[in-house]
Amino acid sequence: MKFEDVFKVKKPIIGMLHLRGKGNEATFEIAKTEIQQMYDSGIDAILVENYYGDLIDVVNALRWLQEKYSDHVYGVNVLGDFELSYELAKRYGGAFMQVDSIRGHLRTQEDKEYAEMIERVRDGSVFVMGGVRFKYQPVHSGKSVEYDLEIGMQRCDAIVVTGEGTRMNTDIEKIRQFREIIGDFPLIVGAGMTIDTCEEQLAIADGAIVGSWFKEKGFTRRPVSPERMTAFMEKVKELRASLK
Repeated sequence: MKFEDVFKVKKPIIGMLHLRGKGNEATFEIAKTEIQQMYDSGIDAILVENYYGDLIDVVNALRWLQEKYSDHVYGVNVLGDFELSYELAKRYGGAFMQVDSIRGHLRTQEDKEYAEMIERVRDGSVFVMGGVRFKYQPVHSGKSVEYDLEIGMQRCDAIVVTGEGTRMNTDIEKIRQFREIIGDFPLIVGAGMTIDTCEEQLAIADGAIVGSWFKEKGFTRRPVSPERMTAFMEKVKELRASLK
């Protein structure tokens, strides 16, 4: 699958739906509100993730997206579960999925089994974004970042790069390093982007997943802020216009 066919805009911004709330019913009500606010603010796509919620919350959000926003772009990341993420994306009309680590986090035998699973599951119907040297992920491959990225590109449709953690900046030199290694292969900044860093980072990367910065005061447990999202997207639109 081609990056531009999935996201349809230059430098797409993917908003993270963290599924915060106390209980499935409350979480679902918050999710419905935040989905509407994200799309109304100009966010290009939504990524549903069980950062706070559980599998029921993920399914509720995806079903709602399929029923009410089938003409919009959305995807899913069930943390640590490539196969289930892929299955849910297919079942509920998601265009893409994300997995925190596509290569480098496993030792040789585990990685072999992981690669076999990906080959079995991946049928080309869902765009796969995979992390390499991703936040909070161990590095057990014993290989160079160049080698892990090379293998990673065989297992996914876009590479995701992050810094050390949630809300933490993705170092510009790491973004440049990944770009130099993977060439024209799609590259997504997966953490820490803000309105102050988006221009520099998106000059190199092809898009971004933004979570914390879209929240009130930049904290994941807070509600999304339409004002912050709108301001961010206005700056991204300016960047897109300069690329024409």
